[in-house]
Amino acid sequence: MKISSTNLEKKLKLKFTDSKILIKSLTHKSHDSKNNNEKIEFLGDRVLGLIIAKKLLEIYPEEKEGILDKKFASLVNKRKCLEIAKKIELEKYILVFNPKSKKIVIEDKIIADCLEALIGAIYLDKGLNFTEKFVLNLWSEHITASVVTQIDSKTKLQEHSLKVFKVLPIYKLISNTGPRHKPLFKVAVKLKDTNFFTAQGASKKDAEQNAATLCLEGVLKK
Repeated sequence: MKISSTNLEKKLKLKFTDSKILIKSLTHKSHDSKNNNEKIEFLGDRVLGLIIAKKLLEIYPEEKEGILDKKFASLVNKRKCLEIAKKIELEKYILVFNPKSKKIVIEDKIIADCLEALIGAIYLDKGLNFTEKFVLNLWSEHITASVVTQIDSKTKLQEHSLKVFKVLPIYKLISNTGPRHKPLFKVAVKLKDTNFFTAQGASKKDAEQNAATLCLEGVLKK
C-alpha cells in the first residue's frame, strides 16, 4: 500500500521539512512493527491537550475548573479526534497491514490515533507555535460549540443517584471479548431501585457511558 504524503500536505496547506516524520506519523504498527506512529501519537496527544487547555483558559478565564475539565474532555477525546480526522479524510493516507493491496476499512481508533500522531509530527517538524495554529484551525468550530457544556451520561447518572439515593451507581463488567486489536466490552449498571441496564462498547469507558444512557432513559420513563 502506497500513500502520497504530498497530497496530504496540499490538503492541509503545509510542507514538512522532514517528510520522513510525516510518513512515520501515518504508519500503523500493523504495517511496520518497529518504525510506526505509536510514540509520535503519545507526543501528539500531549501537545493537543496543552493547546486545547491553554485556549480554554483564554476563552473562559472565570470558569470553574470542573466545567473546564468537561469542556476539555469533550474536545480531546477519541470521538472528537475521529470526527476531525474524517473531515480531512485522513484515513486515505494511513498505512496499515494489507498484504493483498485491496481497499480496506480502517478502524476508527486507528484513524483517531493517527490524527494525534500527525499533530505530534507537526510539532516535531514545525514547533509549538505552528502546531497551535494548525490545531486551533481544525478545532475552531468545536471550541466555539463548547460554550454549551454537554454533561456525559455517567456524570448525569451519578448526580441523579447521589441526589435521590445518596449512593453512587453500581457498575459491573460482564465480559471482554473479541481480538486484542478490536475488543468488545459489555458493562451493566444499576441504581438502588433499578434492575441492571446492559450495554456494549469498544472500550470499558464507552460501554459504561452507553449503559448509563440506557439507565437514564429507563429512570426518566418512570
